[in-house]
Amino acid sequence: MMPGTGLAEHETQGGFAPSGVSAAWRKLLMQAEMAAPHVQLAVIEGESGTGKYTLAQYLHSRSTLFAGAFRRTDAREWLVAEGDPSALAGVIYLDRVDLLAAPGQGLLLGVLKALQDRPLGKAILLASSQNSLRQMASQGLLLPDLAYRLSAVRFAIPPLRQRREDVAPLAQGILERLCARYQRRPVSLGPGALARLLQHSWPGNVRELASVMEAALMESVDGIIRAEDLALPLAGEAEFHAPVQAMETGPSLTLDAVIRSHVQHVLDLNRGNKLRAARQLAISRSTLYRILGNESLLAS
Repeated sequence: MMPGTGLAEHETQGGFAPSGVSAAWRKLLMQAEMAAPHVQLAVIEGESGTGKYTLAQYLHSRSTLFAGAFRRTDAREWLVAEGDPSALAGVIYLDRVDLLAAPGQGLLLGVLKALQDRPLGKAILLASSQNSLRQMASQGLLLPDLAYRLSAVRFAIPPLRQRREDVAPLAQGILERLCARYQRRPVSLGPGALARLLQHSWPGNVRELASVMEAALMESVDGIIRAEDLALPLAGEAEFHAPVQAMETGPSLTLDAVIRSHVQHVLDLNRGNKLRAARQLAISRSTLYRILGNESLLAS
């Protein structure tokens, strides 16, 4: 499971290949395979949790700089702290270039202009974005010249809901790596579990799938993950990402009340299972008990 994405992958000669069997995913990997030995600049676009970082690592493993360093850095921080074109070396992964304000966009454009004058094989710049850079440029949110340069070589990762064929191999690959991490015997999906996974729309994409599988592994017994082990809403229920139900207006609409309402909503989705709810909320069980006990989180 790759850092930051939860994306499963398998080892191949000279690196690794992210798991997936859908036509869209195979096409994307084929594009990456062909472009990697020649690319100097590219953008990877996709929703949060789709696996942009993992695809960047795959490009690195297939590039002429596969033996060199691979650095991941926030685009804004990198431009402030470094951003010297003459010092570029190895593969640099710039996270969230779509968040750059106008001054940062100008700085990055200057870096790209200098980069094009450098010989191939010295540095590769991979940018990531959760939004289409070309669309941002058409809306006046991004410098057109910057968008055109970054997206000349563009990899667009489809959300998981558009490639449901990948859910099963991804889930199994994630389970295998989790079992290795926790030193557990191999675990498989039981009857009904895969159907539950396929019914879900996965708004959090592969990162959400990894979270659900890790929680399910902790709940599983006898090496089988059953449908009831999956912290997913049942058919007809609101999904996990549904907004908090509307509350009464007035003095009761405090931040504490909103937090408590959301926590109760997640707990209900998990049928009262506090351990699962705490994991989905990314809080400790002690914090969960404090919230449920009407203790204010905002008290100094």
